[in-house]
Amino acid sequence: MENLKSLEVLQEQLSKLPGVGKKSAERMSYALLDFPEEELDDIALAISSLKDHIHYCPKCGMITDIDGCYICDDKSRDQSTLMIVSYPKDVMSLEKSNAYNGLYHVLNGEISLAKGLDVSALNLDSLFSRLDEGNIKEIILATNPTIDGETTSGYLNKLLEKYEIKVTRLAYGLQMGGNLDYVDPLTLSKALEGRHKI
Repeated sequence: MENLKSLEVLQEQLSKLPGVGKKSAERMSYALLDFPEEELDDIALAISSLKDHIHYCPKCGMITDIDGCYICDDKSRDQSTLMIVSYPKDVMSLEKSNAYNGLYHVLNGEISLAKGLDVSALNLDSLFSRLDEGNIKEIILATNPTIDGETTSGYLNKLLEKYEIKVTRLAYGLQMGGNLDYVDPLTLSKALEGRHKI
């Protein structure tokens, strides 16, 4: 049986989403066939208007739908602490924890030799503008604990040496409810390095 071109095109587009493989894209496309036309129109409108309403905050690099951003504009946050993260979704995760009440700076990427992404891919100009203002007393490097995240963190640490600002790194460790015999050697090593007095 010959494949239907419209379904093939839809499946190809859906498979561009992270975590969506060929089979998932196929299931989604067949599911969409059963949606009422109004719901399909709503989905299409939401996708097509996404870039019209969402943009990056010129100050911190977070995604926003207002002129500034909700975090930068919140004067109740600690204005002296800046956490540097790789992506907007990292901010979302940290905000859900309710453990941090400072400001953020989103790099919108990481240095990746494998992907050919160098320093020019990072949102650094606005970072240095913020640091030059002199209000930041501590920077928390919160890039991902991956090779790319570590490379990015190391590079930033070198750049930040010229500022008289305390620079810290998120600790790595063991997950709650886990067993030591299931933990990989690198995580164990980092947990030992980050140990503290109790």
